[in-house]
Amino acid sequence: MLSRLIEFSLHSRLVVLLLSVVLMVSGAVMVGNAPWDVFPEFAPPQVSIQTEAPGLSTEEVERLVTVPVESAVNGVSRVKILRSSSAQGLSVVTVIFEEGTDVLDARQLVSERLTQVVSQLPSGVEAPRMTPLAASTSRLLMIGLTSETVSPAELRTLADWTFRRRLQSVQGVAHVEVFGGDVKQYQVLVDPHRLQRYNVTLDEVVLASQEATGFGGAGYIETSNQRMPIQQRTRIESPDDLAAVPVAVEQGIPISLGQVADVVNGPADKPGDATINGQPGVLLLVHKQPFFNTLTVSESV
Repeated sequence: MLSRLIEFSLHSRLVVLLLSVVLMVSGAVMVGNAPWDVFPEFAPPQVSIQTEAPGLSTEEVERLVTVPVESAVNGVSRVKILRSSSAQGLSVVTVIFEEGTDVLDARQLVSERLTQVVSQLPSGVEAPRMTPLAASTSRLLMIGLTSETVSPAELRTLADWTFRRRLQSVQGVAHVEVFGGDVKQYQVLVDPHRLQRYNVTLDEVVLASQEATGFGGAGYIETSNQRMPIQQRTRIESPDDLAAVPVAVEQGIPISLGQVADVVNGPADKPGDATINGQPGVLLLVHKQPFFNTLTVSESV
């Protein structure tokens, strides 16, 4: 067989040359269109579940949040390993499935179990959520924002509401994490003496603050030929708007939030910070979805 192949090659040199050229051209085309990645997808299918529990200690998070979430997802079919970690205010549960499991089916099964565990969690704990589907080596790019003229709060607002939204719209980007800067908040700083003076409770202040930013239907006006909806203005644009919200009524006179508390713009409490080349700034971590060309996604970003 080998001697015949050699004999054919010697007598048909033109054919062999043409086949070699075709092979080289097709190989070059395939290399140019081949997906580029740092590593192949080597990790087994897994689902990560994060639950935020503001105000709870590590022990309370472990006992009241992590254990119920683990118990809920432990019975999902084809689960191989179940890992968890608890920190102050945060619970992370990682479910690793057997090789060959469809990760989308796995996420659907986990999602069904998580809807049942919400009622078992303490009040004030947010609903468990699955992190976006990402590759094993998902960290694609790190983007740093610094400024000598823009405040940390404005820089963080720009990153959250402009940069992150545009980056997440790029095909192949799983999600974008943002660290650093100051997250803007409307803060109601209650004065106990003023509460006692106006006979207002702390629960009334909390309820008024929550309802001030809510939305609801205001009905409609119906004429002989049309129905016109009534739109209520519930948008809070400044601390003065929130300070004018009524908390209670005393002898027919409304008592506003500004009379019992100081309403200001302030930064939210942050568990960490970010520095860019030694300067305070905002850091964006761009994560890639699995099975996407790293080079293409990087260029798109």
